[in-house]
Amino acid sequence: MKLQLALDLVNIEGAKDIVSEVAEFIDIVEIGTPIVINEGLHAVKAMKEAFPALTVLADLKIMDAGGYEVMKAAEAGADIVTVLGVSDDSTIKGAVEEAKKSGREILVDLINVKDIKGRAAEVDALGVDYVCVHSGYDHQAEGKNSFADLQAIKSVVKQAKTAIAGGIKLGTLPEVIAAGPDLVIVGGGITGESDQKAAAAEMKRLVSQA
Repeated sequence: MKLQLALDLVNIEGAKDIVSEVAEFIDIVEIGTPIVINEGLHAVKAMKEAFPALTVLADLKIMDAGGYEVMKAAEAGADIVTVLGVSDDSTIKGAVEEAKKSGREILVDLINVKDIKGRAAEVDALGVDYVCVHSGYDHQAEGKNSFADLQAIKSVVKQAKTAIAGGIKLGTLPEVIAAGPDLVIVGGGITGESDQKAAAAEMKRLVSQA
């Protein structure tokens, strides 16, 4: 089980400052969609150059032109790129094909997918590397979480790894770990803490024991 740090509401320098505090405790650093919108793929390149030992995920939430967008993200240094599960199969196939050319990986984000279980099985068959259940900011504001969704996709995903994101804190992490994802994605549960290093260290300890 791996731990991913999601960075959303910061700029490039702010992101690097946070990662410098917690790099030893995380496996993957995510350049979130808001950073990509504000800063462009330069943010991905800057993070990979600053922390070459870390796996860098570009949260592009691709909806179209899968192959092209994955190619550009890979050129910037992304190791993993996200595609939306609500996008067309052809978009996901294009992303997977491009990723395989350069040894990159594809994570499909099931945010806003209505039939979680059915779509998870479909995208798994398309050869993606991760299938992720995700309660976005707006979902969290309504009190939703992805624990039940994770159980649902784990019953049908046979080839890809499973991931969970959205509102995970230290207090809810044991419940997440018990559900058995391959990847736990944490944002504010680390970045929103006064002692980010201590929060990341404890989360890494719990994840490593799973």
